[in-house]
Amino acid sequence: MESIITTENLTKIYRGSIKAVDSLTVQIRKGEVYGILGPNGAGKTTFIGMLTTRVTPTSGRATVAGLDILKESLKVRKRIGVVPQDLTTDEDLTGYENLKLVSRFYDITANEANRRIDQLLNMVQLQKHSHRRVKTYSGGMRKRLELIVGLVNDPEILFLDEPTLGLDVNTRMQMWEYIRDLRKRLDVTIILTSHYLEEIDALADRVSIMDNGKILVTDTPSNLKNSMKEDYITITFASPDDLKLGEKFFSNNEKRFSGINTLRVKVPNSDETMPDLINYFSSHSVKITRITIQKPTLDEVFLEYTGRSLRDEERGDARKSMFTIGRLRR
Repeated sequence: MESIITTENLTKIYRGSIKAVDSLTVQIRKGEVYGILGPNGAGKTTFIGMLTTRVTPTSGRATVAGLDILKESLKVRKRIGVVPQDLTTDEDLTGYENLKLVSRFYDITANEANRRIDQLLNMVQLQKHSHRRVKTYSGGMRKRLELIVGLVNDPEILFLDEPTLGLDVNTRMQMWEYIRDLRKRLDVTIILTSHYLEEIDALADRVSIMDNGKILVTDTPSNLKNSMKEDYITITFASPDDLKLGEKFFSNNEKRFSGINTLRVKVPNSDETMPDLINYFSSHSVKITRITIQKPTLDEVFLEYTGRSLRDEERGDARKSMFTIGRLRR
């Protein structure tokens, strides 16, 4: 597929010899949703900053929509849309006025601006709220407005930085639908950074895991999960005696963890293990109250490549999310 973003040994070193981005060579395909997963300090923000021409590389090169980010930075900015993590719309203006203001920054004619604004408002179901001040919007409405602000200039590439941070689960899933719809209707390439594993899994065609300024692996979410080649089986037994019998079945398995009447085992293929396990329980009268099977998730993939869980990053960002929620509700 045609690449719309290409980097070659892209590097950024800050004062004190801090290498935020280390020799990244990446190709992002036209029309795809490209996800970037990484802990705080991995280099995601700096990487996106260089692609959007806000941060000057120390070395290497990159082209965005066929344009050199250093030599043709103004042209690059006209071809991209950016939805930052922080809220940028003016709360004292209406939704429509915010969109109109952005259209003027791009010298879009009044008629064309009105056409685009009406189209975008309809796409995210904000048309009937467009003349209300943004300060009266709910958190989800505010995020929807932020999303389409990045699309006013009809960009070829849209950068989304933590687009659903601070939203509740239901509103977050609604935002996913809006993002899918916008991508389909506008044929826009989306670069997505997120701490939410489910978000990357649900939206991204390909995902890169980034840590210490480097991209460790890039593939589809399904391929990354399938590469782990192991499943988790968790069994809750009716009594300690039943637990002991269950442990005997897995006695040769080094990857087992026992709790109070609970056994968690990592197996190469749960589909192959389960028939033998059920037969064993039946023939030995082992009583269980619950059994669950967990296929590999992106968190296991992340743990494999970085040595830590991205779930810990999500929990570590709890305060930040609560602060964002507070801002959304004001």
